[in-house]
Amino acid sequence: MKIAIFGGSFNPVHNEHVNIVLAAKKMLRLDKVIVMPTGVSPHKSGKITASGEDRLALCRLAFAGIEGVEVSGYEIQQGGISYSADTCREFRLRYPDDELYFIVGADMLENFSAWKDPRGILSCVRLAACAREDYNGFLSAVENFERLFGEKVAAFNYVGANVSSTKIRTLAVLGEDFGEYVCADAAKYIGERSLYSIPRIKDVKKYLTPRRWAHTVRVALMSAENCSRVRISEQCAITAAALHDCAKYLSPSAPELEGFIPPQGVPQQVMHQYTGAYVAEHTFGVTDPDVLLAIRYHTSGRENMTDAEKLLYLCDMLEEGRAFDGVTALRNLFGVSVDECLFAALQHQIEYLKTTGGEIYPLTVSAYEYLKERKNGK
Repeated sequence: MKIAIFGGSFNPVHNEHVNIVLAAKKMLRLDKVIVMPTGVSPHKSGKITASGEDRLALCRLAFAGIEGVEVSGYEIQQGGISYSADTCREFRLRYPDDELYFIVGADMLENFSAWKDPRGILSCVRLAACAREDYNGFLSAVENFERLFGEKVAAFNYVGANVSSTKIRTLAVLGEDFGEYVCADAAKYIGERSLYSIPRIKDVKKYLTPRRWAHTVRVALMSAENCSRVRISEQCAITAAALHDCAKYLSPSAPELEGFIPPQGVPQQVMHQYTGAYVAEHTFGVTDPDVLLAIRYHTSGRENMTDAEKLLYLCDMLEEGRAFDGVTALRNLFGVSVDECLFAALQHQIEYLKTTGGEIYPLTVSAYEYLKERKNGK
């Protein structure tokens, strides 16, 4: 028989996972696909994570009724960190005379050399891979893999939609609809058990206009997708993004601002970063200093910003709804270097304010000058 293992955190499983399995079955003529949720992934630290039992249940709902697909709890039952090398060895013992494949996406194929015992994996299985989203990048990853390992990839032609489990988790945290990305039974399961939630975060929506809430959702999505690049947790990134504008429309006499003492000399368009941090702490109960600092300086920036501050400042400025001149170049730079993008973004903001006659807050200038001195080696 031709059997493939399809492993992953499936946190949660979504429609593209199902489509990949269907494409692999058809194009590789597989007799069986074993869907294998990880116990603890070695590559997914810092994510908001459902339990192994819940992820296993979601996979069973998503793949129910698909002929030739079996959902296995093997890695979850083993406990601890799940390594594909160990799983492949075990299933080679279970299926000694069968053609055994291991399904991966282009991103996993590209990073395969960093996995634990990659040659041990290849001694047990043949990799089967699909492009998922970026076909040109996929071809390059296949070429590099085959040159490095001297093994052929069983490529199958499937390019799917741009859907990620991170996006689904973020939408769930914010109380937004994610039903188009998962099967109805999985969506119901997630909702009934509040699998991906942060206490009280959904409540911020009532403080914002529909337009500002849509912006907030986009900032949260961008922050969640990029938080691992700056080594902060997904919960920190989403919480800061969700609350960064929470006080933007509150009047100074609002009960949420009772006891707040405004700093002196703050431009009107900047004040909401200070009131936002106050409301996040005193109304929403946030205690994480990284979250509070990110909110407190998300509009102005400041000298020697933390990683969480950098991420929120840039995602607030560059989320996909923004359309100012130069935003595309800044987004491209963000994909290359967060620090280089921060310097360029601060420079852009100062130049814009000078051009329009807007008031330039001293913290923005000091943030820019600090990075400028670092770039010059001072």
